[in-house]
This record gives sequence, C-alpha cells and structure tokens, in this order.
Amino acid sequence: MPKVLCLFFIALFLSFQVQSQEFIIKGIVMDAPSNLPLEASTIYAESLQDSTLITYTISEKNGAFALEGKTALKEVNLYFSYNGYKSIVKKIALKSYTDLGVIEMEEQAQELKGVQVVGERVPIIIKNDTLEFNADSFKTRPDATVEDVLKKLPGVEVDSDGKITVNGKEVSEVLVNGQVFFSSDPTVATKSLPKEIINKIQITDTKTKTQEFTGEAGDGETKTINLTIKEDKNNGYLGRLAAGYGTDDRYQLNGLFNYFNGQERISIITGSNNINNSGFSFDEIYDMVGNSGGGVSFNNSGAFRIGDMSFGFGQGITTSSNVGASYANQQKDNYEVNGNYFYAYSDSFNDEKISRENILPNGRFFTDTETNFNGSSNSNRGGATLEFDIDPTFRITLEPNLSVNRTTSFNERTTVSSDVDGNAINSNNAFTSDTSYQSRFSNELTLFKKLDTLGRYVRLTFSNDNRFNRSESNFNSIRTTFGDDATQNVLDQQTTNRTDTDSYGAQFTYRQPLAKDVFLDFGYQYENNLFNNDKGVFDFEDVTGGYDNFNQLQSSVFKFSNIQQTPSLGLRGNGKKFRFGLTANYRFTSLENFDFLQNSSFDKKYENILFNANANYTIGENKSLSLWSSSRLVVPTVNQLQPIPDVSDPLNIVIGNQNLAPAVFNRLYLNYNDYNWRERTGFYAYLGINSEKGRVSPITTTNEDLLRTTTYDNIDGNYNIDGGLSYSKQIKKDSIYTVKFGFRPYFGYRKNIGFTNGSRLEASSLSISPRVSSTFNFRELVELEPEYGITINDTQYNLDGLEDVKFISHNVGFKTTTYWPENIIWGNDINYSYNGNVGPGFDKDALFWNMSLGVQMLKNNVTLKVLAYDLLNQNINTRRTTGQDFIQDFQGTVLQRYFMFSATFKFDQFGGKKTNKNSMFWVD
Repeated sequence: MPKVLCLFFIALFLSFQVQSQEFIIKGIVMDAPSNLPLEASTIYAESLQDSTLITYTISEKNGAFALEGKTALKEVNLYFSYNGYKSIVKKIALKSYTDLGVIEMEEQAQELKGVQVVGERVPIIIKNDTLEFNADSFKTRPDATVEDVLKKLPGVEVDSDGKITVNGKEVSEVLVNGQVFFSSDPTVATKSLPKEIINKIQITDTKTKTQEFTGEAGDGETKTINLTIKEDKNNGYLGRLAAGYGTDDRYQLNGLFNYFNGQERISIITGSNNINNSGFSFDEIYDMVGNSGGGVSFNNSGAFRIGDMSFGFGQGITTSSNVGASYANQQKDNYEVNGNYFYAYSDSFNDEKISRENILPNGRFFTDTETNFNGSSNSNRGGATLEFDIDPTFRITLEPNLSVNRTTSFNERTTVSSDVDGNAINSNNAFTSDTSYQSRFSNELTLFKKLDTLGRYVRLTFSNDNRFNRSESNFNSIRTTFGDDATQNVLDQQTTNRTDTDSYGAQFTYRQPLAKDVFLDFGYQYENNLFNNDKGVFDFEDVTGGYDNFNQLQSSVFKFSNIQQTPSLGLRGNGKKFRFGLTANYRFTSLENFDFLQNSSFDKKYENILFNANANYTIGENKSLSLWSSSRLVVPTVNQLQPIPDVSDPLNIVIGNQNLAPAVFNRLYLNYNDYNWRERTGFYAYLGINSEKGRVSPITTTNEDLLRTTTYDNIDGNYNIDGGLSYSKQIKKDSIYTVKFGFRPYFGYRKNIGFTNGSRLEASSLSISPRVSSTFNFRELVELEPEYGITINDTQYNLDGLEDVKFISHNVGFKTTTYWPENIIWGNDINYSYNGNVGPGFDKDALFWNMSLGVQMLKNNVTLKVLAYDLLNQNINTRRTTGQDFIQDFQGTVLQRYFMFSATFKFDQFGGKKTNKNSMFWVD
C-alpha cells in the first residue's frame, strides 16, 4: 500500500480516537408483572441517523447488563429485546456512565390486528439452544458473501480453507431455509451465496435425525448453521457468471444460478478451469486463485471435494470441468425433499520427488524416488433425501445415492536404494497403466414412530450399499541389485480385477422413559458385508507375444464375508443443564474367507464389548463442559488378510496375514467452552486421547540387498494425544473499526510401533503448533489480517545410537484488502513458509504472494479484475514427515506464477414487498 494511503488511514483513525468517547450503560431487565429477571435478553445501541449498530450485550442470569462502547455520537437509540416480549426503545444521551435501573418488559400476548413488528434488527438472540444473529446488523463491504459476514460474528472463526468454528467447535453443515444446499460441505453455501439475501444466521448443536424428530438437543460435538432467506428475496432468482483467461493458457469459467420460491429452491453450479479450483466461489478478490479453497476442500496438490464427493486424483495440477444441480422443497409437518446431481471431469499430472531414510535395528539405508503421474476421471454422482410425515407421530425417510466413475492413469516410478556411504545397492524402474470402472448404489430407509408424548418411540432402519468395480492394468518393472552377485528381475504383467461388494443392514431402537428427561434405549443392529473378488495376473509370454502365462501365485478368486450383530443398551438424560448418554454394545463378529484358486480358507469369530458415553454440563449461559468417550471396532481389510504377494512395488513385496484380529480404537475427548458476550472474548480448551488396541501394523524384513518383504500383525501400544486452547477477543467501535485477535496453541503426541528384522521399533513424536492472528477492519475500506504460526517437531526412537529428529517450520501470513477509492478492490495475500531440516535438493522456504486488483461497475453488477498468482514465482510443495522406521522428505508439482484477467456478471431479480428498516412498527 502506498505511503500516502497509509498516512491517510492512520490520520483518519487517530482523528476518530480523539473525537470519540467511552461509555457504559447499566441496568436490570425484569419481567413486568412478576419482577423476575430476564436472562439472555438483548440490549443494543444504534445510531439515530442510519440505524448503524454501535454495540450490544446480553443480560446475565440476574437480568443485569452492562453495555459498553466507544463512539463520537452524542445520542443513540437503545433497544431492549427478549423473545416473546414487546421490544422497548429509548433515546439515550450518552455519558461516561449511565444507570437505567430496572427495565420492565411486558409479554407479547398477541399482535394487534393489522399491526406487524418489522424492521427491528436485533443483532443477537438466544432462543433455548439456538444462537441467532441478524445478518444486517453486521456491516460488511458491498457484495459480501455469507463467509464474509460469518467472519464478523462474535465467537465465529473462518480459516483460509473456509473451515468454520463456533467457539472452538467445527461447523459440520450449513443449511439454507433448513435444507441441505448441494451437500453437507459448509463452504458450498458460505462462499457462493451473497450476504444481501440472508436474514438470520442461526447456530445450533448438530442434531441426528432422531434428535430432530423428537425435539431433543444435540450432543454438542459439532455445530450447524441455518441461513434464512429474507422474505423479499425468497421469491426470485440470483445468478453469477465469471470468466477469466491468463498467461500460460490458464483459464477459469464458472456460473451459479439460484431460484427461490418460498420453501422451494432450484440451484445450478458449473465450472471449468486448469488452476486447481472448483469454480464454485464468487469472491470478487480471489475467486480466480488456484488451490485457494474455492468453496470446497482441496488436496494440497490438486483435486477437490464437495462434502463426501471427490473429483480428480488429488495430485499436481488438475484441469477440471463440472456441473451440478440441486432441488429442495418442504412443507412443514408434511414433507421435506432435496436432491442433487454432479458431473465432473478432471485431468491431472504430477511429478514427485521423495527422499527417505529407512531405519533398521543395526543401521539405516536410503531410498530416492521420482515419479511421473498422469490421470483422468469422469464422475457422475446423485443423491436425495425424501422425508415424509405421515402424521405428527410417524415419519418415513428415504436416502438413495448413486455414483458411476471411470478413471485412467499412467504412472512412471524410478527408485534407487543406497547405503550410508552412498553406494547404490538396488534400483527399480516401473511403469503402470490402469483403467477402471466403478459404480455404487446405496440407500437407507428409516421408519420412526412416536408412541406417546413422554419420549417413548421406536425406530427401524434398513440399509444397503452395493459396489461394482472392474479394472485392468499393465505393469512393467525392471528390478536390479548391484554388487558381486548382481541380479536383474523383469516383470511384464497384465492384471484384471473384478470386485463386487454388497452390504446390507438393519437396525432397531426402542426408547422407554424412566423419569422426566431420563430414558432407556434398547437396540439391535445387523450388518452383512459380502466381498467377491476375481483377480487374474498374466505374465507376458515371449513365444506368443501376449499376456498368456497365468500367474496362479499372485492371482485369487475368493469370497469374504463380515457379519456383525450388535445388541445394545443405553441410558440417556436430557436435562436443561446436564445431558448425558451411556451405551453398551455387545458385538458379535464373524469373518469367513474362502479362496477357490489358492484353496485356502479361514473362519473366525470375535466378541467385543464396546462403550460409548457423552456428557455435557452447562455451567452458565456462556460456559459448558463436555466429555465424549467412544470405542469402535476396526476389521482388517481384505488385502491385509489375503496371503497373496502384492508386487506393485518390487522393492517391497507385501503379503497379507489371515490370522489378523479386529482392532479396537478408543477415544476420550474433553472440551471446555466459554464465550463472554459482554467482553466479546472467547476461550475454549480441549484434550483428546486415542488408544489403539491390536492395531494392524506392518512387520518388515529387509535382506542384504535392501529388498523388503512386509506382512501385518496386531500390535498393542500405539496411541496419540492431542490438545489445544484458543483465546479470541473482538473490539468494535461504532462502524468505524473492528479488531479481532486470536491465540491458538496446539500440541500432538503420537507413539507408533512396528517391527523390522524381528526388532521392535518405536517412534515417539511431539508436535507443538502455536498460532497468533489478528484482523483489523476500518470502515469497510481497508482490512488487514496478519498471522504467524510455528510448528516444532521432535521425534525420538527407541534404538540406541539413533539421534532424535528435530525440525521447525514457520509460516507468516499477511492479507490486505482495500475498498477505496469507491468501487476499486485491491487485495494482497502474502505467505512466507520455512521448512526446517529438509534434505539437499528440496526447497526449504518460499514467499508466496497473490495480488488482485478489481473494479466494480454498472451498480456493482459487473466486476473486472486482474490477478497475479504467485507473483514472485516461489510456490512450493515440500514437507518432512517421520514414522516408526523412516524419515521422509517430499516435494511435488505445484501451480506457479500466472496472470489472469477476469470478468464477473451478476443478474438478480426478486419479488415481494420491501419494508422500512428504521421503523419499529408498520401498520396496514
């Protein structure tokens, strides 16, 4: 930013500091007839001239409140609001201290005929378990997205990938008018919908389908955001079209169309680009930036995901085209339906370099690998949720999903293994080509019947998941060992694979009330998973010139079944302040396998008792303490069980172990949450402990030629601990400036155990990652976002003479966005990263800088923009990782510098009556 511009903003800021005065207004909010305090009533101040929100607060348990702020205004309108009561407005002359005494509020018995309460913009309302924000109360720049207004809300954090947390708890879904918007991925809605059409932002604990139907509170592990559309925007359409073209033939095209008709919604999104972007974002600053989050989650190197749907290979640079459509409609107490369809094509390429130090009980060796990958995929995915209320006590839900995918890939891999003196011991050159076709159909039918008004119910669920996979691959490999007894092994094989997986399940639950808000749950679950596989491996025959030599050792024709039966007994309490749940599951597992080709079989049965528990205690209106404990059974995969050699890596032959048993993973999670609405300060802390009993772990043998053979066994002693805390503070002064500050230190500790050459190898890794960030916004003209994070890694091994591996990585970020002069948007996103201790030949640090300059015209309906991506051409994809028997450095292909010019067009049309935002009452 030029010096003149900096000095201008500094002078403006200082002049405001001189003119403004601090004030505090105190009082007690009471119910008029009973004189009982009204906890969680909203008190807020607005300017007289344009109703700009100055500050707000929430009353405490005893009804007391203290409204603090700083403004240059002499008088304000002071509002008192409580759900179900008549609102009160007072004109207040501001002083440094004002005590209003008792404010009596009257219950809103019924509205007068012909009178409606309109235009009252209560910034925040607490309704039982719902926190509701008025979107218009939080000033943003013109044409802001939902994500932009979320960043303004107290207690809400949005990171650079679009991940949303509310007081430390992750948002798992974002609904629009109570309905799913394309998928469960929150960012599809938050990055594509404009803030101007949003009325309320409602935040609740995420609920299961059962909790929704019974009206119970959610368990509080994650949050759900519901966006309600303004009445005058809920009948019409909005659209966005964008196109960009740049250097190196980089391009992006994307479009969005939403049609609203009350509870009915039709949405279409589409995009095409070669900059690793989904094309679903319409941020006027960085929407043409590759790998920027773009409305969905991205792999570090490429492909993207929408909820549980993935597109592309997640490697290197991806060219993609996609189109999706979504339909939603509902009628209260009758039905709710939504469905979506996506088509996506992607083409990816990626070059990787991996340097790995392999740890042995009596030494070490090194492998250097380079790979070249190209692949393409076609994906078709559709799904729906159909929910019908037959009557107020009986609900039927149907959730079908269908997908069809085709992929083609080519992978070339070169690996050289060397000893500590740098002498080459072996090498391998391999080329693999693969084509595959997959289809999947799944469905879930749920019947839910309430048996009385006390909480007694019965629920019955049927499910199926049917998968069909056909693939054909060609594998060419030359493995060479050096030295006195040099050898060369050549593989030229063709493999056909036919896999059918059919899963069927049924679940029954009955709830019996024991007392008020205390229930006993009886359950039974049945799952039948059948896996049929026909794998044929054919070696190249020189005589015939084709793949005619059947390799019986590496081929298989088998049938594998996994049947689980689980009776359960649970106790649940749904008190206002204290909620708990405890469930005991007795799981019977039967594993059967028969290989018709190898003439081998096994039949195993297991019994496990698994416990799940949760408790949530509300200490006050803003404080809560939560505890979760869970156990889950992890059954070995078929590849881990099948004793058939996998030679896809000739330097490491993998053979399964049919004697493996299921592992039991246990997790304990503790969370403390506190947000002070008066001080705008938030604090949360969490601690998670995970233990893995009988984890399926690799057992590796390495010979003198550094050729490895790996199998699996159940190993105890693996565990990890993670924890952290967060402190946030928001300072808002009128509509002049807002400052948000955050401090978030995290840590993780993990112990990994494996066996190499008969010796037990243990790696204990500690990672500490403190992060500090801040956001300063001045009059929606300039926004500054500095951030710094450091990660300290320390890995210790149990072998004598093996040094600890310590490395530090730094990350410094600085974002600036200016909206001055009017209709000019200038954005800079600068990030410096440093990766300590990566090996020679790997990039350690980079300064990554994106810049955007845009102009809005034609009443902000058109935005023209010039973007510079990776301005300094320093973008890297380098990282170091450690395990129980290795230290590895990685570097992969990344998108680098390009310049792009783009244009975005908006076309909106809405019907309905507009209301005067400044009036308290409107009379017909």
